Amino acid sequence: MFEQVEAAPWAERARAELRATGESRSPQRPDHLTAARLTPQERQVVRLAATGMSNRDIGAHLFLSPRTVGYHLYNAYPKLGVASRGDLPHLNLQAD
Repeated sequence: MFEQVEAAPWAERARAELRATGESRSPQRPDHLTAARLTPQERQVVRLAATGMSNRDIGAHLFLSPRTVGYHLYNAYPKLGVASRGDLPHLNLQAD
């Protein structure tokens, strides 16, 4: 969270505290770098999901089945470092 608000000293302190407890998680990458790891289809699906559209609506918009939309979201979440659909609107997913 400190990295998202560009509070670098606090982010480094939090990392140091986590290392002291044995945590070995690497720092989060900026949104534009993680979004670049998405396939074009994943990127489209994630952008529409971030607007609040359901899998059924996204599928109708992109001519995909709702199950395929879910598959793309399932693959995109780890690449973006998010755990749920509710985290998507907070990401900076600029159009190409």
